[in-house]
Amino acid sequence: MVQFIQAQNVGIAYLEERFGLQQTEDESFFPEWLDNLPEITDLERQYLNRVKANYLRLVKHPPILENAVKMVVLSPLLDLAGFYDDPFYFATEESIELALEDQGEIIRGRIDILVIQEQFWLLVIESKRASFSLLEAIPQALTYMLANPHPENPMFGCVTSGEDFQFIKLIKQDKPEYALSDKFTLSKRENELYTVLSILKNLSKILS
Repeated sequence: MVQFIQAQNVGIAYLEERFGLQQTEDESFFPEWLDNLPEITDLERQYLNRVKANYLRLVKHPPILENAVKMVVLSPLLDLAGFYDDPFYFATEESIELALEDQGEIIRGRIDILVIQEQFWLLVIESKRASFSLLEAIPQALTYMLANPHPENPMFGCVTSGEDFQFIKLIKQDKPEYALSDKFTLSKRENELYTVLSILKNLSKILS
């Protein structure tokens, strides 16, 4: 009998056991969030200051739900990074299934935001309510990334609560390996959205 598992109920230990997923700390595995990041303009900095201010004003009136996170924070970032432009295709709430046929298990889930170029899954963004920890979102994002139908290509992901952001890179070719960026947060005095946008711009450039 096939057992269906919801992606939001999957943890890292499950992915390690069932898929052999491994995390690497090798910085050369995921240089895209560290090296040769593009500069952002003064106008973009001004706009990101407004985005941060808008978000911090919203969190004074909880709960902050996923749709608000997408509208206030994610949408401006994706637009500035060029993910709304050609050659990218933008989709939301895309269904995935990840089957373990020999063990009779199928993981089901829905991706919050999916950016596609010519049917390649390039960027998964799993957004959570402001009160959620990213540690809860990372296994779910990795599950979606493991379901990528083009395992020969590296895949990049980003998880965010609106306040915090973290980037993921997954390579599936021999054995599935992933690495995480540092976590960026709006709770610092410095506006770390500058770096988040710079990383998104770098991924947009690489993937296009």
